[in-house]
Amino acid sequence: MSNDPAPPTPLSHPAFYGAEQEAGFVEDHAHTSPQQRDPAYELAFRDTDFLLRQELRPVRFQLELLKPEMLLDEAGIASTLVIYGSARIPAPDAAQGVIDAAATPAARKIAERLAAKAKYYDQARRLARLAADANVTESGKRHFVVCSGGGPAIMEAANRGARDAGADTIGLNITLRHEQQPNPFVTPHLSFQFHYFALRKMHFLLRARAVAVFPGGFGTFDELFELLTLVQTGKMRPIPILLFGGEYWDKVINFRAIAEEGLIGFDDLDLFHRVDTAEEGWARIVDFYALETGD
Repeated sequence: MSNDPAPPTPLSHPAFYGAEQEAGFVEDHAHTSPQQRDPAYELAFRDTDFLLRQELRPVRFQLELLKPEMLLDEAGIASTLVIYGSARIPAPDAAQGVIDAAATPAARKIAERLAAKAKYYDQARRLARLAADANVTESGKRHFVVCSGGGPAIMEAANRGARDAGADTIGLNITLRHEQQPNPFVTPHLSFQFHYFALRKMHFLLRARAVAVFPGGFGTFDELFELLTLVQTGKMRPIPILLFGGEYWDKVINFRAIAEEGLIGFDDLDLFHRVDTAEEGWARIVDFYALETGD
């Protein structure tokens, strides 16, 4: 047996062992006593039942804030192009199937309206492709990385468009009672799942440098109006906010009437722009930031 001393610890090493190492020490020892087998003895950060207790909600908030922030930073993503929109609008090749599946005349009318909106799937996919093709980088960090809610329909179109260009793409899924799988075009290491809507919406906007909003329902309205409120109140700097499908938005929300009632200012109507094509939307982003596009 050698009596040679152990090599000195490099100065760069921390004085304390890391949590992963400490957890390994625990695994190296059999839990043979009643005390060791009781859940109270489990390391707190490895005790799932403890972490899920109601009193630990603030800790879960912090974890849900930190995990995507750290991983996106490690991936070199400085900013995003966020694309919101309905989870019900079909891809063009699936539009007829939506109509054919309608069981009643009333359902068929609704299905026909949804099928007519399949054009927005193409526009969302095209917009994402334009952003990805632009490949805007600065100091080694990537800008306008496409980010969606990670689900189907318009969200799928957004992620798909970026993948068409071979680019990474982000998906921010939410846990729901009805299962929502990440769409297959989200980059796996940039696919996140949230429990809290509030934290998910925060992450949509923390890196957003432009937001495209396609026709959608309650969720899309919620995301749009929170964004407009943040910019209107000065909590967030102005960014391009693009409403795709002027006909739809003019039909479902009378923004001018809100201004005429005195409940918002007429200048608030300039916080967003109606656009109809991906090219028009991307041109507004390029103009806003004076981007060098290489054209």
